[in-house]
Amino acid sequence: MTTINARERLILALDVPSRDEADRLLDRVQDQIVFVKVGLELYTAAGPDMVQGLIARGKRVFLDLKFLDIEETVRRATARVAAMGVEFLTVHANRKALAAAVQGRGASSLKLLAVTVLTNFDSQDLREMGIQRTVQDLVAARALLASETGCDGVVASGEEPAILRPKVGPRFLIVTPGVRPIGKDVDDHARATTPTQAISAGADYLVIGRPIRDASDPAAAAAAILVEMQAAFNARG
Repeated sequence: MTTINARERLILALDVPSRDEADRLLDRVQDQIVFVKVGLELYTAAGPDMVQGLIARGKRVFLDLKFLDIEETVRRATARVAAMGVEFLTVHANRKALAAAVQGRGASSLKLLAVTVLTNFDSQDLREMGIQRTVQDLVAARALLASETGCDGVVASGEEPAILRPKVGPRFLIVTPGVRPIGKDVDDHARATTPTQAISAGADYLVIGRPIRDASDPAAAAAAILVEMQAAFNARG
């Protein structure tokens, strides 16, 4: 069995407001981080040039833009993302949007991740949206939809991989945000888990932002998380 390298599975969320701050954070984490996530804040501030700069710097890029629009728009936008050389892209788990994104990425290596239920949502939030299902039931249904439409994986909290893995199989990617080392504030995540909990449950990649970004020594914080992740991957086998 091939050993999983935790450094390839930790994704640093570059949740900062400018390219300069992103560059400074990357300088501070040094070679601990090889995979980064660019979300709405940074993409709005710095755009495609920032993404191309990260790739030129040798970083793998997860573009977290959560596409949801009419099919033509999603298809064309996904094609532009694929042309950048981005590795992961998020799309909301709507059948038409997912199918359009699959068409848009064409034969590229871009991997499409369906957003199931945001990690700051709980059952009360779903009820207020008119959804009479539990979070876990909705996540499972949306994961199956993503698999059916040809997507490569899902974004789901660390509470869900154990439920999803038997349904979607071993090759379907589960990317987990809202991960917090023991002792760290869960911030606005309603379904936060530790790195060990998420990996033991079946997560393939962990997205971590504030515990690294806001640390006095981001490189040391990332290194400690990587040690925990590696132990969890090794224990999972």
